[in-house]
Amino acid sequence: MEVDTLEKRHAGVSGAELSILGIGCWMFGGTSDDYWGSHDDNEARNLVAAAMDRGVNYFDVAEVYNEGRSEEALGRVLKGRRDEAVIGTKILPDNCSKAGVREHCEASLRRLDTDYIDIYMVHWPLRGQPVEDAFGTLKELKDEGKIRVIGVSNFGVKDLTEALGTGAEIGINQMHYNLLSRAIEAEILPLCIERKIGISTYMPLLQGILTGKYATIDEIHPNRTRTRHFRGDRPDSRHGEAGAEMEVDQVLGDLRTLASETGHSVGQMALAWVAARKGITCVIAGARNVEQLEANIEGVSLKLDESVLVRLDEITEPLYKKLGTNPDYWQSLENSRIR
Repeated sequence: MEVDTLEKRHAGVSGAELSILGIGCWMFGGTSDDYWGSHDDNEARNLVAAAMDRGVNYFDVAEVYNEGRSEEALGRVLKGRRDEAVIGTKILPDNCSKAGVREHCEASLRRLDTDYIDIYMVHWPLRGQPVEDAFGTLKELKDEGKIRVIGVSNFGVKDLTEALGTGAEIGINQMHYNLLSRAIEAEILPLCIERKIGISTYMPLLQGILTGKYATIDEIHPNRTRTRHFRGDRPDSRHGEAGAEMEVDQVLGDLRTLASETGHSVGQMALAWVAARKGITCVIAGARNVEQLEANIEGVSLKLDESVLVRLDEITEPLYKKLGTNPDYWQSLENSRIR
């Protein structure tokens, strides 16, 4: 794929233009003790350069990723090409006091070694911090040019409405969304479309589960089976629900069958399906190497026939109904962090 052939979409009415594929940079700066394991600057630099050469411009990090080392690594590898990139980073809700927002934004700017952050997001809904103070300070930082777009992540209808009530213009709501996780379709996605807020999606392949490489659920690494798709007694799970393993198995089997019929891989169809949904600005996917990057670009660029899109909806509908409309896939409805 040649430079600049990758589709760009606007983040709501903010004016920011993001490539349909974004690079999740959580692994950047990682060590063997971190969630994604070791990842050095050479790997990150090669990946970022290849991505930008293929038209990718969005790179997603957070202050919490690898204790800030992901931001530092991204800042280093973007040297000389910063003006071509759209950087999104996130602040933890516990840091969103009036003084905390400014302090943590300044810290992210230093780690990223940049004068401005393109999209600065509140990572999870605020609990215990005044919404007016947090978003008021974000508006000040935007007026000062330190951030260009105010964003949120994992905000449901109630929290998003409260944030908008402060007068802040919100350009992006970053949400968990994929073929196996469709809860935002009930209320959050329609509200964002109505209010002209772009949606960037994370985990479009559900941490590799939607690549088609697993024949059975038992082959999936325990780190990937903590969501409500799986039994609540699995390691490190905290949702306490029964899960929907029978439905997940059925979906994965049906997706493999459809893949053989269409000639597209399960991963390609999963990425293409998300990219085709109304209201989606950017599909954020991690990649460890250029080969995975190429596969992700091919997936988001694939235009599936309408009949295939309908079939994907039909295959995943029973699982959607079983899991319900709670968009927090790590917690039960009673303890959902998203409201």
